[in-house]
Amino acid sequence: MQKKAYFISDLHLGASYIADTHKAERRVIEWLESVRGDMGELYLLGDILDYWYEYRYVVPRGYVRFFGKLAELSDAGVKIRWFIGNHDIWIFDYLPHELGIEVIDGSATCEILGQKFFLAHGDGVGKHSRTFRFLRALFRNKLCQRLYAAVHPRWTIPFAHGWSSHSRQSHKCKTTTESPDCSGMIKYVEEYSVTHPEVSYFVFGHFHIVENRQLRSGNAHLIILGDWIDKFSYATFDGNTLEIKYFNPENQ
Repeated sequence: MQKKAYFISDLHLGASYIADTHKAERRVIEWLESVRGDMGELYLLGDILDYWYEYRYVVPRGYVRFFGKLAELSDAGVKIRWFIGNHDIWIFDYLPHELGIEVIDGSATCEILGQKFFLAHGDGVGKHSRTFRFLRALFRNKLCQRLYAAVHPRWTIPFAHGWSSHSRQSHKCKTTTESPDCSGMIKYVEEYSVTHPEVSYFVFGHFHIVENRQLRSGNAHLIILGDWIDKFSYATFDGNTLEIKYFNPENQ
């Protein structure tokens, strides 16, 4: 049987604005179990966790069932790649070592079932404001990470979840393909596609909208994966067709 590639993003597991975080985690696990029969590759396109900071000797509590399922899939031979988003930035060596997954910070061009894909979370693609660029560089600065790690988690974790909740409320219902960040990303992709005609699919998360459109510059397609806060959307590729699908456990 031909194995497929699956793409998912923006689960935001552990987010304070999700009413039942355990139910949200179980839903994702149920989906993974429902598709594992034909899954050959799994691409996690960022913001899988709403917050994660990995200390040298300890890791945050939670996500045990989710991590266990990823480890089970990895042990069964599924190739898993996790693209860091703007919420799960601080993944270092624990998850790759324990789960057998590849963690990618930034974008990557991959060959998947005979086709070229450009993959990224999406927050760093295109032009952004000076404030955004400053914060993005600050969060990835090694000295700043060491200083942050020196603060006790009892202070940093509530602060991070509060920041996330505020950010979510500020951007809720504002993201469309015409919004500045999204339109900037689309412009970048259109220009990139002209000089890289070998790329057939551009796949992103981050924007919390579902999109599957053919680019004006050629035969390539742009896919935005939606989220698992209220859409429960994902994409699958069988070597010929990329489809956006929705998970409803009652219909499985």
